[in-house]
Amino acid sequence: METRQDAVTGTIGCAAALLGALAGIAAWFPYGRRGLFGAFEGETNPAVLWLGLPVLVLGGATAALAVLTVVRGRWRPALGLLAALGGIAAFGYAFDVLAAPQALQDCGSPC
Repeated sequence: METRQDAVTGTIGCAAALLGALAGIAAWFPYGRRGLFGAFEGETNPAVLWLGLPVLVLGGATAALAVLTVVRGRWRPALGLLAALGGIAAFGYAFDVLAAPQALQDCGSPC
């Protein structure tokens, strides 16, 4: 039987995950806008939508839940969440999820 304290803790956890996901969207938005709407001659990078957005949303939610578990003093789940966050970050770096369109990256002397 669930107590009222467990229900409050679960609600706080859901709210933390939601806020972390929203922070991930806020971090993704500048890169996503540039990547989706193109730069020079309308070049786009659709990977920012189907790779970048999920990675940052999952990363934000995982980071918020890791902080919540550390605050609650539950070290084993926090270490598991930090390991998951490291895996998400490694995936993000491997696939360069915050990559801008190529025209923005290689703009040399004519710009």
